[in-house]
Amino acid sequence: MPEADPAAGRDVVQRVGCASCHVFPDISWPRGALGPNLGDFADQGLIGGRVPNRPDLLAAFVRDAPALIPGTTMPAMPISERESRDVAAYLYTLRDR
Repeated sequence: MPEADPAAGRDVVQRVGCASCHVFPDISWPRGALGPNLGDFADQGLIGGRVPNRPDLLAAFVRDAPALIPGTTMPAMPISERESRDVAAYLYTLRDR
């Protein structure tokens, strides 16, 4: 994603507590089990099992998932548009190693 910072996105993920629901390969605690393991997110074809895994849709989803996928269990997150782009850039670094 142009002008997005994956390192800043990882910081946002830690700050807002995404790991309390999801597992991330480079975050050791907490290790949530409610949401999917995001260790290979970059290799996934769909976001939330419903929409194409594209940078613009991912940034929108991480900021306000219910607006994009009504009925999802993921809540809207208290992050800015810029932070959502950074989180998306971080998620695209997560590949099954």
